[in-house]
Amino acid sequence: MKLYVEDDVKSSTLEGARIAVLGYGSQGRAHALNLKDSGHNVVVGLRPDGESWAKAQADGLDVAAPEAAAKDADLIAFLVPDMAQAAVYEQVRDQIKPGAALLFAHGFNIHYGQIAAPAELDVILVAPKGPGDLVRRQYEQDRGVPCLFAIEKDASGQARDRALEYAHGIGGTRAGVLETTFAEETETDLFGEQAVLCGGATELVLQGFDTLTEAGYQPEVAYFECMHELKLIVDLLYEGGLAKMHEFVSETAKYGDLTRGPRVIDDHTRERMREVLGEIRDGTFAREWIQENADGRKEYQRLMDKDLAHPVEKVGRQLRECMSWLKAKRARAA
Repeated sequence: MKLYVEDDVKSSTLEGARIAVLGYGSQGRAHALNLKDSGHNVVVGLRPDGESWAKAQADGLDVAAPEAAAKDADLIAFLVPDMAQAAVYEQVRDQIKPGAALLFAHGFNIHYGQIAAPAELDVILVAPKGPGDLVRRQYEQDRGVPCLFAIEKDASGQARDRALEYAHGIGGTRAGVLETTFAEETETDLFGEQAVLCGGATELVLQGFDTLTEAGYQPEVAYFECMHELKLIVDLLYEGGLAKMHEFVSETAKYGDLTRGPRVIDDHTRERMREVLGEIRDGTFAREWIQENADGRKEYQRLMDKDLAHPVEKVGRQLRECMSWLKAKRARAA
């Protein structure tokens, strides 16, 4: 494994280059501000009537409509949501000059063929392994968030240098940058979201909550055991893996983990995970999601409404109102 760090960035292919950041959400804002503070020439491409325009200007950034931002740019970072990227590309494609680089923070649209860049453009990926707010906060503290980078197309002969310089500009080389491919980043990212981080974790919480409440236990107690305390375990895993978790939980918890955990998450679960991964790798999930988006997201909204109507949400809102540290956190965010 080769982790690229600050000393590995030798070239200056982005020195004086015009970098257009399209989008000003979580990642867009972090990338634009970090690149600007690293001395790069940054312009943010946004809809003139969008809410983010004034915010980006207030942050001290140059702002222009997407077409104007892309015109004469040496690197264009597509940081709008996945389902909007193809439309934005069509909007700016005639302004992209030969030899420029298209950069993505997630490979979905390239890997699944929603954007087909012409041969004269570099296509690269730089994906921080953390939310944009963390990418920005770590940068401001002279630290960084680890990143993945990948080269899909090297038309200029400088794509690798451009990707590493960009990762350096947002602070990634302070923590380490690992090379991957568009396929690997896209497929593992989707699998993690669906099977473990979002789909897997939330379904485990809901099934646990339902099991306890159906057995007659108080919903409030079930909430504490199945959702609230999950953060404590995740923090330990995040900080030190399985070893740190085992160090800081009780012997009883460890024995229950080792003997009962594999009965809940078993070979049947692994088989379902393989099916999910298979649908990601063969494009089934991508086609389904693209079509769902094109059809107005009706099924998506139905499932979201059902999820948010679960009793754990009502109980959780009531209990979180009693947690002063969460109120303080919300106040700081506002």
